Amino acid sequence: MISHLNIKKMKTRLLGAIMVFSLLLLQNLSYGQAPNLGTSANFVLFSSVGAVRNTGITHLTGNVGTNSGSSTGFGNVDGVMHDGDGTSAQCGTDLLIAYNQLNSAIPNYFPAPLLGNGQILVPGTYSIPSVASLDNVLNLDAKGNSDAVFIFQINGAFATTSNSEVKLLNGAKACNVFWKIEGLVNMATGTIMKGTVIANNAAIIMNTGVSLEGRALSTTGSIDVDGVLSFTPIGCGSPTLYGPIAPNLKSTECYAIFSAGGSVSNAGVTTVTGDVGTNVGLTTGFDALYVKGAIHPIPDTSTAQTAADLIGVYNYLNLLPFDIQLLYPAQFGNDLVLTPHTYLMNAATVLTNTVYLNAQGNDQAVFVIQINGALSTSTYAKVMLINGAQAKNVYWKVDGAVLISDYSEIKGTIVANNGAVDLTSGTVVNGRVFTTTGALSTSSVSVVMPVGCPALGTDSFNEIQKVTVYPNPFHSILTIEIKDAFEMNNAQIILYDVSGRQVKKAAVNEKITTLETGDLTSGFYLYKIMSNDKIIQSGKLMAK
Repeated sequence: MISHLNIKKMKTRLLGAIMVFSLLLLQNLSYGQAPNLGTSANFVLFSSVGAVRNTGITHLTGNVGTNSGSSTGFGNVDGVMHDGDGTSAQCGTDLLIAYNQLNSAIPNYFPAPLLGNGQILVPGTYSIPSVASLDNVLNLDAKGNSDAVFIFQINGAFATTSNSEVKLLNGAKACNVFWKIEGLVNMATGTIMKGTVIANNAAIIMNTGVSLEGRALSTTGSIDVDGVLSFTPIGCGSPTLYGPIAPNLKSTECYAIFSAGGSVSNAGVTTVTGDVGTNVGLTTGFDALYVKGAIHPIPDTSTAQTAADLIGVYNYLNLLPFDIQLLYPAQFGNDLVLTPHTYLMNAATVLTNTVYLNAQGNDQAVFVIQINGALSTSTYAKVMLINGAQAKNVYWKVDGAVLISDYSEIKGTIVANNGAVDLTSGTVVNGRVFTTTGALSTSSVSVVMPVGCPALGTDSFNEIQKVTVYPNPFHSILTIEIKDAFEMNNAQIILYDVSGRQVKKAAVNEKITTLETGDLTSGFYLYKIMSNDKIIQSGKLMAK
């Protein structure tokens, strides 16, 4: 028999369980539930029915398009343009589903139609049965819950005042903020907006200087932007971008400046970290005092291997499928922001001012930029790495000549194919500069290869220990001393003048060999020591 006391205890427990369940339910209701955006999550600007237009220099990260109409006036977009295709059709379907979910959310707050002016709102669904506006600052406070959702249901038009702002506090994320608006959306100059804005049967206008971390989507209505910054938010299950798999650099990793088929020359004081050389022609003008690595004045075993490996690197980069095509190569830069992807520019490209490479917090992210044409820059052009991006993970494939103009700052490994490369005064490269075929010239620049090479000039250093050539400068006699005769078979020394013409050749069969050089005119000469038809050492000499 159940006692009165036990019944009382059971009631108490049941009441407690009901209270806990009610609190959980209340919490869920207050935080709301984010809609399923589907493929519309990939778009930064989209209209199911309506034109999407831009004026001014606008920077966008995310896809842009319309399922009925056209997208016009846009420059380079960090995303794909979709007008009236299968992707836009699916986006229109997914957008309608997301709109219906937001529209049917049960509101638990009913604020006044004027938002902002320092107002602080907690997570929940907010309903305004009329037109609404944003003035000054609106604070969205997640109270430490990074999953907190904010939904605004506005049954009318929505406008912001100039320089108004939505601020996210205590873990709030733009990817969890949603604005469902039954009318025109007009964001005034300088507005800083957060969240996904869905206008139903109405247009969206984003005026000059507007910044939107989120999306601007319309079920039916045009979208007009003018010199804005807008990017899809990260988080809330969005994929981490890694970009493509980086190429295997093999022996090229230890070179900072290299041509597989052309002279490599320098004028002025140039500093280099990494090896310098060519596999066809001569390497001249570099001062060993300013090169932390090996200078390969003439082709040798190292340059031969690097030339072969460079072709492999180029082929890999060239055959990578691209994710995004930047449609206006001549307008590249101008504060464009890129994310980890493979990009294609299908014509000669001009980098003007600054391009930002945004790794979005992933320091392993890789960027590949494929240019089917020449590459040139303005003076003082810059490649800026932000949010964890690293120079070692940036690659430029250029089918043509490369001209980096004065005082530019470049990040990444440049691989030019069948084109000359010219780095002019004051240029700074954090990376590498290669060409498969073509002359490579530098003039008072700095090139620092990224970390990763197991040793700088180790092979060249070891080879130098085998043979000593002296004196340097020399006059009428040159002495070649072999450190270990057992390592040398059928050895010979060959001298070249600075034009690459052979001027002297002699067998080196003894531990010490002397070579008469009185017939050589004053100037610089290059030499190589051959053994069994292999170059084991090379260097530069001066005749008095």
